[in-house]
Amino acid sequence: MTDLKARTKQFGLRVIRLVETLPKTRSADVLGRQLLRSATSVGANYRAACRGRSSAEFQAKLGIVEEEADESAYWIEMLMEAGLVKKGLVEPLLHEANELTAIVVSSIKTSRRNSAPKKPVVKRHEP
Repeated sequence: MTDLKARTKQFGLRVIRLVETLPKTRSADVLGRQLLRSATSVGANYRAACRGRSSAEFQAKLGIVEEEADESAYWIEMLMEAGLVKKGLVEPLLHEANELTAIVVSSIKTSRRNSAPKKPVVKRHEP
Protein backbone atom coordinates (compact mmCIF):
# COMPACT_ATOMS: atom_id res chain seq x y z
CA MET A 1 0.00 0.00 0.00
CA THR A 2 2.84 2.38 0.78
CA ASP A 3 4.09 2.08 -2.79
CA LEU A 4 0.68 3.13 -4.12
CA LYS A 5 0.57 6.02 -1.64
CA ALA A 6 3.83 7.31 -3.08
CA ARG A 7 2.73 6.65 -6.64
CA THR A 8 -0.55 8.55 -6.26
CA LYS A 9 1.28 11.46 -4.62
CA GLN A 10 3.81 11.55 -7.47
CA PHE A 11 0.92 11.57 -9.95
CA GLY A 12 -0.50 14.66 -8.26
CA LEU A 13 2.90 16.37 -8.23
CA ARG A 14 3.45 15.63 -11.91
CA VAL A 15 0.07 17.16 -12.71
CA ILE A 16 0.91 20.27 -10.66
CA ARG A 17 4.08 20.72 -12.75
CA LEU A 18 2.09 20.21 -15.97
CA VAL A 19 -0.60 22.71 -15.03
CA GLU A 20 2.06 25.34 -14.25
CA THR A 21 3.29 25.08 -17.86
CA LEU A 22 -0.10 25.47 -19.55
CA PRO A 23 -0.68 28.52 -21.75
CA LYS A 24 -2.34 31.50 -20.06
CA THR A 25 -5.69 31.18 -21.84
CA ARG A 26 -9.20 30.85 -20.46
CA SER A 27 -9.67 27.30 -21.73
CA ALA A 28 -6.27 26.14 -20.45
CA ASP A 29 -7.07 27.70 -17.07
CA VAL A 30 -10.45 25.96 -16.80
CA LEU A 31 -9.15 22.57 -17.93
CA GLY A 32 -6.02 22.93 -15.81
CA ARG A 33 -8.03 23.69 -12.67
CA GLN A 34 -10.26 20.67 -13.27
CA LEU A 35 -7.24 18.42 -13.81
CA LEU A 36 -5.46 19.82 -10.78
CA ARG A 37 -8.48 19.18 -8.56
CA SER A 38 -9.09 15.62 -9.72
CA ALA A 39 -5.43 14.53 -9.87
CA THR A 40 -4.51 15.79 -6.41
CA SER A 41 -7.66 14.16 -5.06
CA VAL A 42 -6.40 10.73 -6.17
CA GLY A 43 -3.61 10.60 -3.59
CA ALA A 44 -5.60 12.28 -0.84
CA ASN A 45 -8.50 9.86 -1.16
CA TYR A 46 -6.21 6.86 -1.43
CA ARG A 47 -4.64 7.85 1.89
CA ALA A 48 -8.14 8.19 3.35
CA ALA A 49 -9.03 4.73 2.03
CA CYS A 50 -5.99 3.26 3.78
CA ARG A 51 -7.32 4.66 7.04
CA GLY A 52 -10.77 3.15 6.47
CA ARG A 53 -12.32 1.63 9.57
CA SER A 54 -14.17 -1.09 7.71
CA SER A 55 -14.15 -2.89 4.38
CA ALA A 56 -17.19 -0.92 3.31
CA GLU A 57 -15.49 2.40 4.09
CA PHE A 58 -12.29 1.25 2.35
CA GLN A 59 -14.26 0.25 -0.76
CA ALA A 60 -16.25 3.50 -0.78
CA LYS A 61 -13.08 5.62 -0.59
CA LEU A 62 -11.45 3.53 -3.31
CA GLY A 63 -14.52 4.21 -5.44
CA ILE A 64 -13.77 7.93 -5.13
CA VAL A 65 -10.13 7.29 -6.08
CA GLU A 66 -11.32 5.39 -9.16
CA GLU A 67 -13.60 8.26 -10.22
CA GLU A 68 -10.92 10.90 -9.71
CA ALA A 69 -8.20 8.96 -11.56
CA ASP A 70 -10.55 8.35 -14.47
CA GLU A 71 -11.62 12.00 -14.47
CA SER A 72 -7.96 13.03 -14.51
CA ALA A 73 -7.45 10.92 -17.64
CA TYR A 74 -10.42 12.72 -19.22
CA TRP A 75 -8.98 16.19 -18.53
CA ILE A 76 -5.57 15.15 -19.87
CA GLU A 77 -7.29 13.91 -23.04
CA MET A 78 -9.15 17.23 -23.30
CA LEU A 79 -5.90 19.19 -23.01
CA MET A 80 -4.32 17.05 -25.74
CA GLU A 81 -7.28 17.15 -28.10
CA ALA A 82 -7.70 20.91 -27.63
CA GLY A 83 -4.07 21.31 -28.70
CA LEU A 84 -3.08 22.93 -25.41
CA VAL A 85 -0.29 20.42 -24.72
CA LYS A 86 1.91 18.29 -26.91
CA LYS A 87 0.62 14.73 -27.01
CA GLY A 88 4.07 13.21 -26.54
CA LEU A 89 4.68 15.18 -23.37
CA VAL A 90 1.52 14.11 -21.56
CA GLU A 91 1.00 10.58 -22.87
CA PRO A 92 3.04 9.11 -19.96
CA LEU A 93 0.81 11.03 -17.54
CA LEU A 94 -2.31 9.78 -19.29
CA HIS A 95 -0.92 6.25 -19.16
CA GLU A 96 -0.33 6.63 -15.40
CA ALA A 97 -3.90 7.89 -14.86
CA ASN A 98 -5.26 4.86 -16.72
CA GLU A 99 -2.96 2.47 -14.81
CA LEU A 100 -3.99 3.94 -11.46
CA THR A 101 -7.64 3.55 -12.46
CA ALA A 102 -7.08 -0.11 -13.38
CA ILE A 103 -5.17 -0.83 -10.15
CA VAL A 104 -7.90 0.71 -8.03
CA VAL A 105 -10.68 -1.15 -9.87
CA SER A 106 -8.81 -4.39 -9.24
CA SER A 107 -8.33 -3.50 -5.57
CA ILE A 108 -12.04 -2.80 -5.16
CA LYS A 109 -12.92 -6.16 -6.70
CA THR A 110 -10.43 -7.97 -4.48
CA SER A 111 -11.69 -6.21 -1.37
CA ARG A 112 -15.30 -7.05 -2.22
CA ARG A 113 -14.41 -10.67 -2.80
CA ASN A 114 -12.44 -10.87 0.46
CA SER A 115 -15.16 -9.22 2.53
CA ALA A 116 -18.05 -11.24 1.10
CA PRO A 117 -19.64 -13.61 3.59
CA LYS A 118 -18.26 -17.10 3.27
CA LYS A 119 -20.70 -19.84 2.40
CA PRO A 120 -20.74 -22.64 4.93
CA VAL A 121 -19.42 -25.97 3.76
CA VAL A 122 -22.12 -28.62 3.93
CA LYS A 123 -20.82 -32.10 4.56
CA ARG A 124 -22.85 -34.90 3.09
CA HIS A 125 -22.99 -38.21 4.82
CA GLU A 126 -23.05 -41.29 2.71
CA PRO A 127 -25.80 -43.79 3.76
